[in-house]
Amino acid sequence: MLTINLSHYLIIAAALFCTGIFLCLTKRNTIAILIGIELMLNAANLNLVAFSQYDPTKLQGTTSALFVMVVAAAETAVALAIIINTYQYYQTIDPQKINSLKN
Repeated sequence: MLTINLSHYLIIAAALFCTGIFLCLTKRNTIAILIGIELMLNAANLNLVAFSQYDPTKLQGTTSALFVMVVAAAETAVALAIIINTYQYYQTIDPQKINSLKN
C-alpha cells in the first residue's frame, strides 16, 4: 500500500505555488492574476495543514489555514469590487492599459 508522506504534500504545494506565480507574471487579465494569487494562498494552506500533521497538538496549522482562508475570501471580495469599478471607468480589465488612477 502506498503511503503519503510530507514530501508528497510539499511537491503538490510547490506545483500550486509555481502555477500561481506563472499566472501572476504572464496573464494580462486581472481576474487571472487574482486566480494566481489564490493558488499561491492555497499552496500555503496545504503546507500549513501538512506540517500540522506532524505537530503533536495538530491544531496550530489547521487554525492558521482557516485564518488564511478567511483573509483570502476577504481579499477576493475587495479585489473583485476594485476590478468592477475599474472596468466601469476604463472599460478594460487589462492592467497594462490602465496607466493612471486619476478621475
